[in-house]
Parts: sequence; C-alpha cells; structure tokens
Amino acid sequence: MAQMTMIQAITDAMRVELQRDSNVLVFGEDVGKNGGVFRATDGLQKEFGEDRVFDTPLAESGIGGLAVGLALQGFRPVAEIQFFGFVFEVFDEIAAQAARMRFRSGGRYSSPIVFRSPFGGGVKTPELHADSLEGLMAQTPGVKVIIPSNPYDAKGLLISAIRDNDPVIFLEHMKLYRSFRGEVPEGEYTVPIGKANVVQEGTDATIITYGAMVHTSLKAAAEAEKARGAKIEVIDLRTVAPLDIDTILASVQKTKRAVVVQEAPRNSGVAAEVVAQLMEKGVLHLEAPVLRVTSPETPYPFAQIEDEWLPDPARVLKAINEVLDF
Repeated sequence: MAQMTMIQAITDAMRVELQRDSNVLVFGEDVGKNGGVFRATDGLQKEFGEDRVFDTPLAESGIGGLAVGLALQGFRPVAEIQFFGFVFEVFDEIAAQAARMRFRSGGRYSSPIVFRSPFGGGVKTPELHADSLEGLMAQTPGVKVIIPSNPYDAKGLLISAIRDNDPVIFLEHMKLYRSFRGEVPEGEYTVPIGKANVVQEGTDATIITYGAMVHTSLKAAAEAEKARGAKIEVIDLRTVAPLDIDTILASVQKTKRAVVVQEAPRNSGVAAEVVAQLMEKGVLHLEAPVLRVTSPETPYPFAQIEDEWLPDPARVLKAINEVLDF
C-alpha cells in the first residue's frame, strides 16, 4: 500500500490504464507538458508520448467531438474538461452523441469515454469553476456519473470507468485533491461502478451523501454522537447515476430516519432523486420525513461568501436533530 493524495491516485489510475491498454488516450487543455491545471496528468506525456497524452485547443466542444470519434474507432478516450462549469460547451457531445450511441446504433456501437473534470466549492475559485452540475448529468440516460470522496475509491473507480463500455462522467472535488492522504494499493484494482459504500455504521439515522460532503457529514455525525449519543450511519454514494438504492434502503430499514446531503443547489438533482426513491420504495420503514441539506437555489456565489453558502457540519447536525426529534 502507498499513501496517496486523491490527485496522485487519479494520476496513478491513468498510468495503470495507459500501460495496460494501448487504446487508452488522455487529452484535454494543458494536460500534456504542463500536466493539467491541477497536475492530474503530470508526467504522463513524458512516459507515454505525445500520441497517447496530448493537448487540445481551448474548445470543449472539440474535445467532446474528438472523444466520440475516437471511441467509434475503438479507442478509449479519457478527456479532461478543465473545470466542470465549462460542461455546457460540450453538453451536446455528451448528452446527444456519446450517451445515445448504443441506443441509436441498436447496440452496434458504444462510447467508452471518460470525461474527467474538477468541480466543487471551498477553494475560492472564479465563476463557473466550482459549480456542482452532476444533477444535469444524472438525468441524462446512457451516462454514468461517479464522484469519489477519497484516494482509494478515486483510483479504483477511475480504472473501472476507463474499462466501461459506456460514457462515464468522473467528477473530482477540488477541495479533496490534496487535503489528505489515504492508503492506495499499487498496481491495478477496481471499485465497482454503481455500488455505494457504508463508511460508518449506525443505528439511529442515516446520512446519504457523496463527494466532499462525506467528510462534512462524518463531522456532523461525530457531533451528534458526542452531544446526544446518537449513532449515525453514513453512506457514500460514490456513483450518483445509477443510484445504489438497495444499500440506501437496507440502511433506512435499520435506522428509520434519513438525511440527504449534497453540495449542489436544492432544486432537483441527486438529493431529490434519493428522496423520491426512498418515498416510493421505503416509506413504510420511515418514522420521520426525509430531510435534505443542500446549498441555496442560487448561482454559485463570489468567493467572499462561499463559506456561508456551502453546507457545513452545523447545518447537517441540525437536520439530524430534526429527524431524531420528530
């Protein structure tokens, strides 16, 4: 086992797959010699050459079109969108091309593409850099959406994504890139797509979350135990499309109460889908309404006030107390 940051684990995953499969290509804006804006591809061009790891023009639509064309020719593109707020420029290629390829061709063709992109708040970025837009992707049939919360999952899930025969959106929270280290196996291993992880067992309530909010939720759960002895189960979705509803239901059947936490604004999105499926499939297990903790329904704010906008442990703890006291 090696101790890695999440960005190191992501780089290692791409290195493993570039070594294993000559059809894997990595490209995007400044990913070559510069190693990407966060150095996620650092050293890969030197190791594998400019034909396998290369820069593109500053045109997300061109990156998407190139990825679709290469995928149809048997390659496995790993395309970096420099910040996920720029996804609107490549949304047609993702949603109308890659996502529909298997359906449109009657199964003759597929789009084994990974669209990697940093996102997420708490690091004081300019406009359109921090936006949580996973809800748009999760509502797109044919696309899988992965959001890891730690280095081990990041490497294993990215390897799984590169090997998947359908398009995968792989979102990397910027605040988690270098904020801590974790044990990561050397060489290749996979973490299954579509399988949530119970990161903390509990009996009194369940928190369902993903990405950086896993760490926020664990802090809130620790406060709940300290303040009132409550044992809070915390589920890391890891994959937000498709949802692992079975793990969620098994937890809520045990705890009877649930809080769903997302960094994205409140309207629609992943948290709303979790709540809807809980009401459709698990309402008889619930002894309190399912509550959501989210960011406000506004554009992402200027850096000076983002700490007030983002969900924090105090807001999650308030929701935990509400479902416990219902």
